Amino acid sequence: MDGMILLWSASFFVSILTLILAIVKRSWVYMLLSTITFLPVAYYFSGAVNAWKYIGLTPIVLLILTIVILFLNRKNNTY
Repeated sequence: MDGMILLWSASFFVSILTLILAIVKRSWVYMLLSTITFLPVAYYFSGAVNAWKYIGLTPIVLLILTIVILFLNRKNNTY
């Protein structure tokens, strides 16, 4: 059980780190990586029966931000 907690916390840490990098660098690649690494955390909270279940919607928001950053970068021709 401790291994699962370690993997979950590592996923959360990597997700937050790549989210910060994505915002600073305006990189859609880092944002996509943050979206993918946040999926286990969202899956864990999606089974909640209270307000914590809305954390499961976070990857959708991150994916939308990824698409927005991608299109903004293409518009400005900065990949």
